[in-house]
Amino acid sequence: MWQLTENKGWNALERQFEWVRRMDEVPQDANYHAEGNVAVHTKMVLTALTEDPDFQALAAQDQEILWAAALLHDVEKYSTTVIETDGRISSPGHARKGAQTVRKMLYRELNAPFEVREQIAGLVRHHGLPIWLFEKADPQRTLLRASFEVNLQLLTILARADMQGRTCEDQEEMLYRVACFEEYCRERGCWSGPKLFDTSEAKVHYFQNEDSYINYVPFEVPAFQVIVMCGLPGAGKDRYIKEAYKDFPVVSLDEIRTRFGVKPTDKTGNGKVIQHAKELARSYLRMKKSFVWNATNVTLQMRSQLIELFLTYKAHVKLVYVEVPYQQLMKQNKNREAMVPELVMEKLIDKLEVPKAWEAHEVVEVSKKTVY
Repeated sequence: MWQLTENKGWNALERQFEWVRRMDEVPQDANYHAEGNVAVHTKMVLTALTEDPDFQALAAQDQEILWAAALLHDVEKYSTTVIETDGRISSPGHARKGAQTVRKMLYRELNAPFEVREQIAGLVRHHGLPIWLFEKADPQRTLLRASFEVNLQLLTILARADMQGRTCEDQEEMLYRVACFEEYCRERGCWSGPKLFDTSEAKVHYFQNEDSYINYVPFEVPAFQVIVMCGLPGAGKDRYIKEAYKDFPVVSLDEIRTRFGVKPTDKTGNGKVIQHAKELARSYLRMKKSFVWNATNVTLQMRSQLIELFLTYKAHVKLVYVEVPYQQLMKQNKNREAMVPELVMEKLIDKLEVPKAWEAHEVVEVSKKTVY
């Protein structure tokens, strides 16, 4: 069983983690956090969490995941907190940035198992969702997308502890919102897991089209597929393609870059590489011929642009995410012919967004420990 740490006393946490120590330095708005700074709030959240009967009923590993998420949920208030001229305090974007920090930390330093890491990152990313869901433009779509990214039962327990672990006038109203969130999850069929769609085409259509209906099932079934590789340089994507898709043509950005003599850091040259790759991809798409698109694709924005293109040609899109442990990654990168500079690699890790199941027809995660 994975644990962030065995000794969960606050003094021990401060000794072990610098990011815990600096919580004492982060103020909070007294209107919402009259209890004090982020350290005071986090300690109160952990107490509320461990006293929650629903938390106590969880399996041991889920308890460890949820406890770690509670400790980390405001970790990036340190970098995002703003004190306005009128004295008001806010921390815009702390959940999104916090999720990225958690992923980096658990990957680089603590070598957490993939599923554990992504669940903690998801809890940190969405910890405010139960409070603000019904203020979203499309609450149902927002909820169902989140159901593919995080366990909503764990999220509800975390949000409740987050509200109980503070001193504020609207606490009762906020706890009522959390209760409503739970009921809405149950109504929409995503309380015990991701929303189940009738087909993968129905799922993709719903999430790719703002005006789509949740129960709509497209009649047309894709006649060919595009495999979109995702993963950091040196993770083993090329080897995986040779093993799993040896008969598929491959559109490889690295191969095109090498052919044109373009360095990975050359922005102008890389723009031309991508355009060439897309033209080659379109030639396969027009023929409705299955192929592999091989690039890092480590951010949602990168993948979304490609997926939109492939779906326009009615392709079945499968994302394959390949990962190896951090130390192994750095070793394998050094053994590559086209080694990526270490600074560039670290920046890619910093912005890594692991593919989620709502993005495409299929999403497969492949963890490898073999040296290639």
